[in-house]
Amino acid sequence: MTDTAVPPILTRREGAVLVLAIHTPGKRNAISAGLYDALAEALTAARTDAGVGAVVLTGADGYFCSGGDLNQLAKRRELPPEARRERLEGLHGLIRLLRDFPKPIVAAVEGGAAGAGLSMAMGCDLLVAARDAVFSVAYVKVGLTPDGGATAFLAQVLPRQMLTELCLTGDRVGAERLHALGVVNRLTEPGGADAEAIALAARLAEGPEQATARIKTLCREAMSNTLDAQLDREAEFMVEAQGTAESAEGIGAFLNKRTPDYVALRSRR
Repeated sequence: MTDTAVPPILTRREGAVLVLAIHTPGKRNAISAGLYDALAEALTAARTDAGVGAVVLTGADGYFCSGGDLNQLAKRRELPPEARRERLEGLHGLIRLLRDFPKPIVAAVEGGAAGAGLSMAMGCDLLVAARDAVFSVAYVKVGLTPDGGATAFLAQVLPRQMLTELCLTGDRVGAERLHALGVVNRLTEPGGADAEAIALAARLAEGPEQATARIKTLCREAMSNTLDAQLDREAEFMVEAQGTAESAEGIGAFLNKRTPDYVALRSRR
């Protein structure tokens, strides 16, 4: 079987959760040809699929993603800058798609995430990792600079000195340290990240779809908005939410001491 015959992602459904697994056999799921397009296609389809309430992004065979394939990067050096930029936009387009996706996306990291793999993991809404997983901004080790939003994501959660150290040294940092710093949401024993991420995603998939999308937008914009701008955005979304069937269901369920059924509500639309 040739490399081109190997699917860049493996997909499966776990109830309302779509599981997307990066798949590059024998290379710790390094970025392969077609990966960005395949992930973008799967996410675009899931966006309007009423049966998908949340997504888990993981890696096949016990490793999340080791980043760029150095053999491919070596070939890219011979391309003109415009062609190099075009390839890079595939990654950046995917990162934007992850951040703008209206449904919850949970990253499940076993083994490790480096380079663009780190960027994709941090581009998700929540991050579950095995205790022995390692993360690195490894670009400097091969004379390159970070991409995929790695510096933007890390700057939101790390002190400047630590961000600079990770980028300048390319050293690996363990999941337990990142959990203590708030980068990793949940830790699991080795081999348990996928199951924990799927369980978390399944819980989120039962929530109010429209409110979830608005909450994701508020959390994202809070990182850059002024207080006044964020207050205006919160007011806009609250006014909208109060007029939805979701709020009628949620408030009615609370007053009647029952569990709201947002999944049934979506099926009636």
